Amino acid sequence: MFLAIALALAAAPQDLPAPHHMPGEESVDPYTPSPANAGATPFSGDGMARAFHGQDGIRRIVDRFVASNFADPRIGEIFANQDKVRLKRTLFEQFCYILNAGCSYTGRDMKSAHKDMGVQQADMNRLVENLQAAMRAEDVGFAAQNRFLAKLAPMRRDVVGR
Repeated sequence: MFLAIALALAAAPQDLPAPHHMPGEESVDPYTPSPANAGATPFSGDGMARAFHGQDGIRRIVDRFVASNFADPRIGEIFANQDKVRLKRTLFEQFCYILNAGCSYTGRDMKSAHKDMGVQQADMNRLVENLQAAMRAEDVGFAAQNRFLAKLAPMRRDVVGR
């Protein structure tokens, strides 16, 4: 599931209007950002954002998570040709948005971003393991981790291709 999220965030949009990229990112085809593309509605209140130590904690989790995925011998090749700068930015935006920590999401929707990628369930499982390790390293409580993973879980159907 999270592999799909990560790859969707790094993939260049194909069907949307003005280019959206930051310094250091590769140019992408024009698209229209929409929070609906995040794949989940945000949590209400600020409890989850606090459990993840706000935007600074979310950024540390994303940095650790992305680094783990690129270095992982089981899934690293999937990330080898991805725009790491864009991936980190949009994954941060997605997590921050869903955790209701004051961010907007500007990436593509999961289904179009993962179309024809052939993401398998084993890839998703490894990605979840890497995310859990990053959350543990940030001292995010087990219950908060599970609540967040439950928000992300429905995205699996839009990501896993076989």
